[in-house]
Amino acid sequence: MPTFNRLIEPMVRIQKPSSADLNAAQRRAHLRRMGEESFDIVVIGGGVTGCGVALDAAGRGLSVALIEQRDYASGTSSRSSKLFHGGLRYLEQRNFSLVREALAERNLMLNRLCPHLASSVSFLYPLRHRFWERLYVGAGVLIYDFLASMADSPLPRHSHLSRRAALELAPALGHDSLVGAVRYWDAIVDDARHTLMLARTAAAHGAVLATSARSIGIDIDEGRVTKVTIRDLESGDDIAIRSQNVINATGVWSDDVQALAGEHGLDVTASKGIHIVVPRERIRSESGLILRTEQSVLFVIPWDRHWIVGTTDTPWSLRRAHPAASRSDIDYLLTWVNSVLAEPLVTDDIVGVYAGLRPLLSGESDDTSKLSRAHAVIESGTGMVTIAGGKYTTYRLMARDAVDAAISGMKAEIPDSSTEEIPLVGTDGLAQLLVDPARIGLPDPERLIRRYGAEVNRISDLIRADPSLGEPLVDDAPYLRAEIAFAALAEGALHLDDVLTRRTRISIETGDRGLEAAGRAAGIVGPALGWDADSTAREIEHYRARVEAELDSQSQPDDNTADAARMGAPDVRTGRSE
Repeated sequence: MPTFNRLIEPMVRIQKPSSADLNAAQRRAHLRRMGEESFDIVVIGGGVTGCGVALDAAGRGLSVALIEQRDYASGTSSRSSKLFHGGLRYLEQRNFSLVREALAERNLMLNRLCPHLASSVSFLYPLRHRFWERLYVGAGVLIYDFLASMADSPLPRHSHLSRRAALELAPALGHDSLVGAVRYWDAIVDDARHTLMLARTAAAHGAVLATSARSIGIDIDEGRVTKVTIRDLESGDDIAIRSQNVINATGVWSDDVQALAGEHGLDVTASKGIHIVVPRERIRSESGLILRTEQSVLFVIPWDRHWIVGTTDTPWSLRRAHPAASRSDIDYLLTWVNSVLAEPLVTDDIVGVYAGLRPLLSGESDDTSKLSRAHAVIESGTGMVTIAGGKYTTYRLMARDAVDAAISGMKAEIPDSSTEEIPLVGTDGLAQLLVDPARIGLPDPERLIRRYGAEVNRISDLIRADPSLGEPLVDDAPYLRAEIAFAALAEGALHLDDVLTRRTRISIETGDRGLEAAGRAAGIVGPALGWDADSTAREIEHYRARVEAELDSQSQPDDNTADAARMGAPDVRTGRSE
């Protein structure tokens, strides 16, 4: 395996480092700045909303510091259904404004902001009843298409299919499971990569960012925020960041952060959603599927070599850092998807499982599927702004509203949000690459362009400098060794789990959940991150323990036992169960 010097030299020699690069050295420099400078806004939370806030504020010329206690997108923002969509079910709830907003944002991602990260995907809605169901569903998708067309939709309109045509498109469907179908279009995205690109774009616009940085105190003097104290979980050092404005974008942790400032929380409710991942060959279909369930809706989503099946929507009041999927959760998904498949899925088909928590604003109903997916912004008058609720798709609007609230008390003239015009890292130069993807000279160029956009040339540079980096990390996943190196050199990965779970999706795309890949990946990123032999062994052991704990939790009958099993593995950043 090449040494770190051989890995990094071509990055320095062949090309200038990008201002969007995130790595361990940049993190240390940004932490120093956090302790030395005063900022217009401190953002707490490195999920999609927090990174969106950092980009929005930096794009207006404000000085911004963002802190995240774990990794970018390590919570809810890496555990979604991977869709930019309006949400058909919100039409049924007559929430037309939310659907219209979300569809406009979906179109913006596809057309301008990140066309390399977002792509079109179709869904087939099997009809089980003649006449009335086609009219009912057809009316819904007709409204959906109409709302999308108001914002320059690049996607095809829906179509009605006969039973025969639906089975030709999706032979996996059981012949008795439908009398026809409706097909419509939405967009798919790798949520963790998208959030990471938001963070990197914010850095390119001057924001300073640090992961493994936990807020432990918020000082208020004479009715105004004066500083945020953070703990560097890598070194144990505490740092005081001076600012009179804080934006709390921590999702299901929102109430905890408000409590640090002595304020009452928004009463955010956590709803657990789980997904399973199965090989592509197990469901023969040229389209995704969408089904109604007793809880919500269930998607079968094409995901490169796999399908993602989900989601559930159930209340969660246990520990939030690592929500666990139970046996009953998995059985629920299998039961519903098997209700339409000719060849049922079985437990042994599952190669990956992940669980996430949606931050919902509490209402009168105890049913989390009926709580609001709109967002709320609370400004307490102390300089503390909390943004909560919302959908992944509408993160940009949430960020805009949060920054608008934060700057309302500033005396200076601050420009309006400009993120509608700021493409994410990798977008500039993308069009030329798409004309002839093969010219980059890499295997599977379309996949690499979808992940890196125009930055794919930097992957190519690494491989030209060391051809061994052009080899796959493991046989049953498509990721190249150069992608693993790039995760540490430019994408902010600090731990093995960051690489295998969020910079790549090896943890849910390989039958052994990434155990074979762990040692090989550690050998590549370890030198870049300054790991000695003991640190490398500890990272591999942490990852192995996490996989074993998750597998154990997925065999447990309910939430309580699953949560207890998942807590058997300590968090890699703190060394304890959280």
